[in-house]
Formats: sequence, structure tokens, C-alpha cells
Amino acid sequence: MKAGGALLEAEGLVRRYTMRRGMFGRAVDVRAVDGVSLRLERGRTLGLVGESGCGKSTTGRLVLGMESPDAGSVSFDGRTMPAPGTAAWRALRMRMQMVFQDPLGALDRRLPIGAQVIEPLDIHGIGDPAARAARVQELLRAVGLRPDQAARYPHELSGGQRQRAVLARALATDPALLVCDEPISALDVSIQAQVMNLLVELQERFGTALLFISHDLRAVRQVSHRVAVMYLGRIVEEGEPDAVLHDPAHPYARALVSAIPHPGRGGRRIVLQGDPPNPADRPSGCAFHPRCPVASARCAQDVPPLKPRADGRLVACHVAHGDAAAGQGTDRQEAA
Repeated sequence: MKAGGALLEAEGLVRRYTMRRGMFGRAVDVRAVDGVSLRLERGRTLGLVGESGCGKSTTGRLVLGMESPDAGSVSFDGRTMPAPGTAAWRALRMRMQMVFQDPLGALDRRLPIGAQVIEPLDIHGIGDPAARAARVQELLRAVGLRPDQAARYPHELSGGQRQRAVLARALATDPALLVCDEPISALDVSIQAQVMNLLVELQERFGTALLFISHDLRAVRQVSHRVAVMYLGRIVEEGEPDAVLHDPAHPYARALVSAIPHPGRGGRRIVLQGDPPNPADRPSGCAFHPRCPVASARCAQDVPPLKPRADGRLVACHVAHGDAAAGQGTDRQEAA
């Protein structure tokens, strides 16, 4: 499958939630997503990585139109995303689907697998009853399940088989985009590899674009054509997997990559000091500067823009761009 052209574009996405400080405290806004822009080409995979709570899943819901952004815009196939819940949005949803983290939770335990795979075809009125039944058999075979397993209930399948069933249902309407939100984290390690290989095979067969959301850098490296690293609601680095995951430019990305087990690899693991900041009380300047081993005085004052470097990748870091003096606080980097 030859990719070409932007299928999905998001510009300056912001999503705020309101929370209270304590039972009787004042309400404060929390920016779960704070100015995220991304681009995904047809038939390609963008890996989105970062710590839990950084805004990855919220970004996935925003690009699908499952939530409305407080600012920014999303366009799909060159057209602005319709408002959630409208007839235009429901019609568009057949071209974009989501694969959730927990396959058992994503499936209805009261219905056999075949009935759940055929449901999107019924909802969107695709084909006649005979064509829909044939499509279910085709999809089950495509994801590595037997046709007779259409009569099985979710609890009668293994974790890997359930995730395959979820993928079959997501592919029923022949979508152009799949948003995969931690699709392997609930699976055993041996099953994870099978599902990852399946995603690659399905993309090659159907030409589906993937937004692959995960905290597992090894999985992201296996499937992605580009990788974006998020921290506290913002993308801090984006580029080709070989560049971002082998020679990261942003200090946060370097810390993530250093934690990947790799027999025989030299170097020390970078241990970040302190906890991630409270999203309701963001630090001034670069949100990462309180934990950064190379932060300068400017990092505490100015928010670094996400801009290209000479090597083509996008990085939001004063130090990485040579805009600030490095070397301060290097005692915070130590071996694990």
C-alpha cells in the first residue's frame, strides 16, 4: 500500500476540564491537551507516547470527534470535523474507528462475537443480510479467527482472541483511520507480539492509517512511521522513529528512551527527579524544567515552541535548539 496525502490534521487542539481543589475549594481549569498539532498520512502510522496522564488518550478522542476541543480544529480527508452527535459526524464515523485498551470491556458480554462484528454494518446500512454475514466471515479470517468462533461469547475467548475480535469489528466498515488506545497493554507479552504483527499486516492489506497511542516505546518503534512524544498535554518531540527513539533530542524523550531494556547497550539510565507537575498548577515556562537535568534559567521563563531542527524533526526545547545555555543541573542525571 502506497501512502500519500494527509488524511488527518489537527491544529492547536486544547481540551480543558474543570476540577475542584478539595470538597469546598474553588474550581480550576486543567488543560489535559494544550495546543497539540499533528498530521497523519493515508496508510501510515503515527505513534503517540508519553507517561500516563500526559493527554494521549484525550488527544485520540479529540481527533475522532468523540469530544469537542475548547480550541483548535481537526480536519479529516480535507474537511473540517463535524460537531459530535450530528448526522454528518455519525456518517463520518464509519470511516474512523477506535480500538480500546481492554478488549473484554470493549465487547458486550451478552452477545456472541459475530453479532458484535456485524453491528457496525447494520448501523450504517452496509450491504444486505447475506453480504453482511459474508463480511463477518471475511473479517474473522482476516484477523486470524475461525469462522465458527462467531458463535462464541467474549468470555469463551482468550485475551488475544478478544482483541482480534475488537479489530474485526473496527474494520467492518472499511475505515480509513484506526485510533488504537493502548491496544496491547492488557495482553500477555507473547500475545502482544501477535497483535502487533497483526496490526502491521492489516495496514499493509487494507491501507488503514493508525494513530497508535502507547507508553510502550518498543511497540511504537515496531509499527510507527513517525513518533510524537507528549509531556503534560504538549508534544515535545516528533520525527522518524530511528531519530526519536535512537537519538532523542528532547531531555524528556531521552529519559524515556534510556528506560528501554536493551542488552549490551552502553550508557546510563536517566532517572528523573520528582513527580510530574500537577496539570492544574503548571510550572512557568517549559513544563518539564523542574525535572530536566539540563534546564537553564530561560527554561523556567519561556515556553519553548515546537519547531523544526536541521535534521527535520520537531523539538520543543530551548537547549536542543541552542537557544539557551545547557549544562545546568546535570547532577540530576544519574544511573539507575
